[in-house]
Amino acid sequence: MKALVALILLVQLPIHKAVPAAPPAPLGCDDPESEAAAEVAVSYINGHSHHGYKFALNRIENIRTVPQGPNNDIIFLELDLLETKCHILNPTPLANCTIRSLTEHAVEGDCDVKLQKLDGKFSVLASKCHSHADSSEDVHKLCPDCPLLASLNNTEVLATVTAALSGYNSRTAGAHLRLLEIGRATIQYEPAHVVSVEFAVGATNCSAAAAQDDVAACQLLPDNESDYGFCTATRVIQPSQDLTVDCQLYGHQVPTPDAPFVSRAFWPASTSAGLVPSVVQGFTNHNLRLSHNNPVASESSSSEFPSSVLSAKSVAKRAVAEVAQHDKVPRPVGFVPPPPPCPGKIRYFDI
Repeated sequence: MKALVALILLVQLPIHKAVPAAPPAPLGCDDPESEAAAEVAVSYINGHSHHGYKFALNRIENIRTVPQGPNNDIIFLELDLLETKCHILNPTPLANCTIRSLTEHAVEGDCDVKLQKLDGKFSVLASKCHSHADSSEDVHKLCPDCPLLASLNNTEVLATVTAALSGYNSRTAGAHLRLLEIGRATIQYEPAHVVSVEFAVGATNCSAAAAQDDVAACQLLPDNESDYGFCTATRVIQPSQDLTVDCQLYGHQVPTPDAPFVSRAFWPASTSAGLVPSVVQGFTNHNLRLSHNNPVASESSSSEFPSSVLSAKSVAKRAVAEVAQHDKVPRPVGFVPPPPPCPGKIRYFDI
């Protein structure tokens, strides 16, 4: 009898099924974890760029996380970057680099980055970037008299770089400097005709005096002794003839995340007066044409970008639509709806 009662009680006991844990809330573009991932991504992008200038984060446009297992996530980022005044050869930490303003004809970079977060540590698996200068119309709306970017192979630009580097080499007592690349150039016609240029240089194994005898024999210093630098020059063509040039050598740099090792193999084998790398012919800025797959990425963490990653524009449209939908719901007086999770805040300005 007791056994029968126990069996009846057992049958009547409710059966509690295990409730699966709720998935974590999706990351917002301004969440600390998103910003930490973006910081790693920007450092990676600058570290694998070999021309032009360093870029800084302006906005996180979108983020998507795909869980892979315990403490293992794949993260897709869409980033909006802005060009700084630090050339990639400049050892100055990115945090200390100045963003180029809108009136200086700013350049924007757009990047898709795939990262892995394994046991709390971020690593970049792949990245794709491109960049473009702000439109001339937008610059002149803010500053009608501001000069615009000129083509890097413009004849006046080349003549200014040639004259500036030749003049500097003729006055220096140090090593003969060789042109690596022209970084930026602007031409202003009113009220004066002025050409301004920025260009990267490298020290050679010749003294300035020796270079006068046989400049063709002068070669960039080997990688373990490399000494790169950066020059700015301004040439007034009208109403007067005047040229000013300033060059700074950085000294041999030990590679760091903000000053990666840059081999002389990235620069043209020969840069006679006025010759610039073919990659910039006809362009006003060095395009951040970075498409890089990390060679240590595992097969299980494929570096392919899925088509399901939304573009920044579609994310923005979705955010606006969600806000509009929420606005239809009655709210107490004074209620301020929370911002959409993406896109994130603009740190500097929008182009």
